[in-house]
Amino acid sequence: MKTLRVTGVPEHFNFPWKNVIQNQPFLDKDIELEWIDESRGSGQMNLALRNGDTEIALILTESFLKDFEAGNPSKMIGYHVISPLIWGIHVGINSKLNALSDISRPLFYISRPGSGSQLMGLALAEREKWNPETLQFEVVSNLPGALVAYQNNPDGLFLWEKFTTKPWVDSKKMKRIGEIPSPWPCFSIIASDQALKEFGEEIFQLRDLVYEESYRLEKSKSDTIRAISIAYELQEKDVKAWISQTKWATTETVSLGELKKSMDKMVTLGIIQQPIQPRDFLRIHRIK
Repeated sequence: MKTLRVTGVPEHFNFPWKNVIQNQPFLDKDIELEWIDESRGSGQMNLALRNGDTEIALILTESFLKDFEAGNPSKMIGYHVISPLIWGIHVGINSKLNALSDISRPLFYISRPGSGSQLMGLALAEREKWNPETLQFEVVSNLPGALVAYQNNPDGLFLWEKFTTKPWVDSKKMKRIGEIPSPWPCFSIIASDQALKEFGEEIFQLRDLVYEESYRLEKSKSDTIRAISIAYELQEKDVKAWISQTKWATTETVSLGELKKSMDKMVTLGIIQQPIQPRDFLRIHRIK
């Protein structure tokens, strides 16, 4: 029996993957699927792919492209979430900062270098016209790490998906002072080169099963809202608001025009040095 490992953040975006993995669709082929929660974000998942610690990872698009440019040999086999990610901008509950206009020399708490929490900090700095040379970054690993950091310095900015942090905002452990959407489809499905060689077509079959499950979940939103609320301990009203602005990918189709536009924006923000040729990192059958 071979094991095919899939890694993602322990958040509601990955509900379709967990449903498919729970059903173990490849046991007749002697392949067992294993889900791995990774709370430290996309930078850590890029490292897991590089080190052979996972076969597939669900990574923020900008983080993978930055790491691919830096030598990650893995490949994108499709999008997972095609809507933007809405990042909440947080400070500690005891911070005197109440608006982005109060900030001139920001300190960002980030999960690790190359993660979305850092890269979207660059996008925020451009939007707010902060001097990029004054930006500071401090690694805190994950959301619990940010809460610990706030005990020492409540003024650090922590960017994280806003519905994931909402329970901590509601319980007054941090406060949200703004939001910023990612200017591209947020999550991509990334497979290591070794996984593509070892598992071949099963990698794409698994992806397509997730697309079918995502389509089913979108067609039965009332049941989906209730199920996600239970699985992730979120209030149904919050899940309803989240799902209204979230679009899972349901086909492998990737628009090269939109992809180029996304990469051009990443170049402007300094995330990547230049647009990357899709043939170098994209492994799908359907392109438009």
